Amino acid sequence: MQIRPVPLCALAGILAWAASGRAQTRAENTSRAIVAPVEQYLMDRDAEIALARSAAPAAISRDASVLVLGRQGYETAVQGKNGFVCAVERSWMSAFEDPQFGNTKERAPICYNPVAARSVVPILQLRTSAAFAGLSKEEFFGRIKTANANHQLPALEPGAMAYMMGKHGYLNDAAITDDGAHNLAHIMFYTLPADSANWGADLEGSPLYRVHGGEPMNIFLVLTGMWSDGTPASRKFAGGN
Repeated sequence: MQIRPVPLCALAGILAWAASGRAQTRAENTSRAIVAPVEQYLMDRDAEIALARSAAPAAISRDASVLVLGRQGYETAVQGKNGFVCAVERSWMSAFEDPQFGNTKERAPICYNPVAARSVVPILQLRTSAAFAGLSKEEFFGRIKTANANHQLPALEPGAMAYMMGKHGYLNDAAITDDGAHNLAHIMFYTLPADSANWGADLEGSPLYRVHGGEPMNIFLVLTGMWSDGTPASRKFAGGN
């Protein structure tokens, strides 16, 4: 079968129609989007690199790769050599039911170990892509759940963990710790859901807490009692055990 070229005038009309449709869709989505316009989440590039590195002690973060948020999503700003990946998460990484979801002020420095870099960073990328698409809450959550159900993300590998010990992060508008801070020095472990009962999290006197993200995994955190620079940090949640 011979394929005939499309006349330029017709092609121009098709492209104009498609662009008009996309613009209308973006405008409709923006009016009901779960997150604010991209500009409200961006940072100065050097400041973001420094904040991302602050998530872990310098012995780890100085040789880590660093991601920064751009208008198209996260991009590599520094290529590391130890397998760790540091970034500054935004509020669309929160749990689905979290009232802070979409908060433009949240800046959560994090350093993923090599295992988490392979199996958790893809979640960061997927959620960011969905956030930038101007989706409604239902559409956003639907996209994430579909990706998980269809195994579009790498399987969680054993040993995935991350450092979140950056002193100048901002995690929540409400006070998180007993000293009124909006931040929390901790490390996190990512496990399969079946492991939940084995950790003893959230029990009285336990230093281990379980947080909920929305993906089919458990996220456990342990307060470190110090920031990545070695200065002391609170060991108690506000109202926690």
